[in-house]
Amino acid sequence: MKPDWEIKLLTAAFMLVLAAMFILPFFSVPGYSIIRNTLSDLGAQSAPHAWIMNGLFIFLAFCSVIAGWGYFEGFIFHRIVLILFGISLGLMAIFNPTPIRPDIQYSLTEDGWHAYFSSTAGLSFVILSIATGFILEKQQDRLMSIAAGAAVILLSVLMSEADRSAGIWQRLMFILSFGWMLYTFKTREL
Repeated sequence: MKPDWEIKLLTAAFMLVLAAMFILPFFSVPGYSIIRNTLSDLGAQSAPHAWIMNGLFIFLAFCSVIAGWGYFEGFIFHRIVLILFGISLGLMAIFNPTPIRPDIQYSLTEDGWHAYFSSTAGLSFVILSIATGFILEKQQDRLMSIAAGAAVILLSVLMSEADRSAGIWQRLMFILSFGWMLYTFKTREL
Protein backbone atom coordinates (compact mmCIF):
# COMPACT_ATOMS: atom_id res chain seq x y z
CA MET A 1 0.00 0.00 0.00
CA LYS A 2 1.38 3.39 -1.02
CA PRO A 3 1.79 5.84 1.91
CA ASP A 4 -0.52 8.85 1.92
CA TRP A 5 0.84 12.40 1.93
CA GLU A 6 0.18 12.59 5.68
CA ILE A 7 2.50 9.66 6.32
CA LYS A 8 5.14 11.14 4.03
CA LEU A 9 4.92 14.41 5.95
CA LEU A 10 5.28 12.62 9.30
CA THR A 11 8.20 10.62 7.91
CA ALA A 12 9.91 13.83 6.78
CA ALA A 13 9.37 15.44 10.19
CA PHE A 14 10.74 12.36 11.95
CA MET A 15 13.81 12.24 9.68
CA LEU A 16 14.51 15.93 10.35
CA VAL A 17 14.25 15.36 14.11
CA LEU A 18 16.58 12.35 13.83
CA ALA A 19 19.13 14.43 11.96
CA ALA A 20 18.82 17.31 14.44
CA MET A 21 19.16 15.08 17.49
CA PHE A 22 22.57 13.87 16.34
CA ILE A 23 23.91 16.88 14.38
CA LEU A 24 22.64 19.91 16.35
CA PRO A 25 24.63 18.98 19.51
CA PHE A 26 27.82 19.90 17.64
CA PHE A 27 26.50 23.46 17.22
CA SER A 28 24.93 23.81 20.65
CA VAL A 29 26.27 25.06 23.97
CA PRO A 30 29.86 24.06 24.73
CA GLY A 31 29.73 21.09 27.05
CA TYR A 32 26.51 19.68 25.58
CA SER A 33 26.65 15.88 25.72
CA ILE A 34 24.51 13.56 23.59
CA ILE A 35 24.71 11.04 26.42
CA ARG A 36 23.80 13.36 29.31
CA ASN A 37 21.72 16.18 27.78
CA THR A 38 18.22 15.84 26.37
CA LEU A 39 16.67 17.05 23.14
CA SER A 40 14.88 19.72 25.13
CA ASP A 41 18.29 21.06 26.15
CA LEU A 42 18.94 21.72 22.45
CA GLY A 43 15.93 24.05 22.54
CA ALA A 44 16.69 25.49 25.99
CA GLN A 45 16.45 29.15 26.91
CA SER A 46 19.36 31.07 25.35
CA ALA A 47 20.73 27.96 23.60
CA PRO A 48 22.29 28.67 20.21
CA HIS A 49 20.04 27.52 17.37
CA ALA A 50 17.28 26.60 19.86
CA TRP A 51 14.71 27.68 17.27
CA ILE A 52 15.69 24.71 15.09
CA MET A 53 14.91 22.05 17.70
CA ASN A 54 11.80 23.86 18.93
CA GLY A 55 10.56 24.38 15.38
CA LEU A 56 11.07 20.69 14.67
CA PHE A 57 9.13 19.71 17.80
CA ILE A 58 6.21 21.88 16.62
CA PHE A 59 6.42 20.47 13.09
CA LEU A 60 6.53 16.90 14.45
CA ALA A 61 3.52 17.60 16.67
CA PHE A 62 1.55 19.01 13.74
CA CYS A 63 2.50 16.10 11.44
CA SER A 64 1.62 13.52 14.12
CA VAL A 65 -1.89 14.93 14.48
CA ILE A 66 -2.38 15.20 10.71
CA ALA A 67 -1.17 11.62 10.09
CA GLY A 68 -3.12 10.15 13.00
CA TRP A 69 -6.39 11.98 12.36
CA GLY A 70 -7.42 9.85 9.38
CA TYR A 71 -6.07 6.73 10.99
CA PHE A 72 -8.32 7.14 14.03
CA GLU A 73 -11.45 7.91 12.02
CA GLY A 74 -14.43 6.74 14.05
CA PHE A 75 -12.43 6.60 17.29
CA ILE A 76 -13.23 9.81 19.16
CA PHE A 77 -11.24 8.92 22.30
CA HIS A 78 -8.11 8.25 20.26
CA ARG A 79 -8.51 11.52 18.36
CA ILE A 80 -8.87 13.49 21.60
CA VAL A 81 -5.73 11.91 23.05
CA LEU A 82 -3.90 12.47 19.75
CA ILE A 83 -4.79 16.17 19.84
CA LEU A 84 -3.72 16.39 23.50
CA PHE A 85 -0.40 14.79 22.52
CA GLY A 86 0.13 17.20 19.63
CA ILE A 87 -0.77 20.28 21.68
CA SER A 88 1.47 19.15 24.56
CA LEU A 89 4.42 18.49 22.25
CA GLY A 90 3.94 21.86 20.58
CA LEU A 91 3.67 23.74 23.88
CA MET A 92 6.71 21.88 25.18
CA ALA A 93 8.59 23.56 22.32
CA ILE A 94 7.17 27.01 23.05
CA PHE A 95 8.07 26.90 26.75
CA ASN A 96 11.77 26.14 27.03
CA PRO A 97 13.76 24.50 29.83
CA THR A 98 16.56 26.17 31.75
CA PRO A 99 19.91 26.45 29.97
CA ILE A 100 22.54 23.81 30.69
CA ARG A 101 24.97 26.60 31.63
CA PRO A 102 24.07 27.89 35.12
CA ASP A 103 25.57 31.36 34.50
CA ILE A 104 22.85 32.33 31.97
CA GLN A 105 19.71 34.11 33.15
CA TYR A 106 16.53 32.14 32.69
CA SER A 107 12.87 31.94 33.63
CA LEU A 108 11.92 29.29 36.16
CA THR A 109 8.25 29.74 35.23
CA GLU A 110 8.98 28.88 31.61
CA ASP A 111 10.98 25.85 32.72
CA GLY A 112 8.05 24.73 34.90
CA TRP A 113 5.63 24.95 31.97
CA HIS A 114 8.10 23.02 29.82
CA ALA A 115 8.24 20.24 32.42
CA TYR A 116 4.44 20.19 32.64
CA PHE A 117 3.92 19.92 28.89
CA SER A 118 6.72 17.33 28.56
CA SER A 119 4.88 15.22 31.12
CA THR A 120 1.50 15.61 29.43
CA ALA A 121 3.05 14.76 26.05
CA GLY A 122 4.56 11.58 27.49
CA LEU A 123 1.41 10.59 29.35
CA SER A 124 -0.85 11.23 26.37
CA PHE A 125 1.48 9.19 24.14
CA VAL A 126 1.35 6.27 26.59
CA ILE A 127 -2.46 6.43 26.69
CA LEU A 128 -2.65 6.70 22.89
CA SER A 129 -0.34 3.76 22.19
CA ILE A 130 -1.97 1.46 24.76
CA ALA A 131 -5.49 2.47 23.65
CA THR A 132 -4.48 1.81 20.04
CA GLY A 133 -3.48 -1.70 21.08
CA PHE A 134 -7.11 -2.38 21.95
CA ILE A 135 -8.45 -1.49 18.48
CA LEU A 136 -5.92 -3.28 16.29
CA GLU A 137 -6.72 -6.57 14.56
CA LYS A 138 -3.34 -8.31 14.49
CA GLN A 139 -1.96 -9.72 17.74
CA GLN A 140 1.57 -8.61 16.83
CA ASP A 141 0.44 -5.01 16.25
CA ARG A 142 -1.51 -4.98 19.52
CA LEU A 143 1.53 -6.18 21.44
CA MET A 144 3.75 -3.64 19.68
CA SER A 145 1.40 -0.79 20.64
CA ILE A 146 1.27 -1.80 24.27
CA ALA A 147 5.05 -2.32 24.27
CA ALA A 148 5.55 1.20 22.87
CA GLY A 149 3.58 2.66 25.78
CA ALA A 150 5.45 0.51 28.30
CA ALA A 151 8.80 1.51 26.75
CA VAL A 152 7.99 5.21 27.16
CA ILE A 153 7.17 4.62 30.83
CA LEU A 154 10.39 2.66 31.39
CA LEU A 155 12.55 5.16 29.50
CA SER A 156 10.97 8.07 31.41
CA VAL A 157 11.89 6.38 34.68
CA LEU A 158 15.42 5.77 33.39
CA MET A 159 15.71 9.44 32.40
CA SER A 160 14.98 10.53 35.95
CA GLU A 161 16.79 7.76 37.83
CA ALA A 162 19.83 7.39 35.56
CA ASP A 163 20.04 11.06 34.66
CA ARG A 164 23.70 10.91 33.65
CA SER A 165 22.53 9.12 30.52
CA ALA A 166 19.20 10.96 30.11
CA GLY A 167 20.14 12.05 26.58
CA ILE A 168 20.47 8.46 25.40
CA TRP A 169 17.21 7.40 27.06
CA GLN A 170 15.27 10.31 25.59
CA ARG A 171 16.67 9.79 22.10
CA LEU A 172 15.72 6.12 22.32
CA MET A 173 12.25 7.14 23.53
CA PHE A 174 11.75 9.45 20.53
CA ILE A 175 12.99 6.84 18.07
CA LEU A 176 10.74 4.11 19.51
CA SER A 177 7.69 6.37 19.91
CA PHE A 178 7.68 7.93 16.47
CA GLY A 179 8.90 4.70 14.88
CA TRP A 180 5.84 2.99 16.38
CA MET A 181 3.61 5.84 15.23
CA LEU A 182 4.91 5.67 11.66
CA TYR A 183 4.64 1.89 11.50
CA THR A 184 1.12 1.89 12.91
CA PHE A 185 -0.21 4.76 10.80
CA LYS A 186 1.32 3.23 7.65
CA THR A 187 -0.51 -0.07 8.06
CA ARG A 188 -3.98 1.53 8.12
CA GLU A 189 -5.47 -1.73 9.36
CA LEU A 190 -7.65 -1.52 12.44
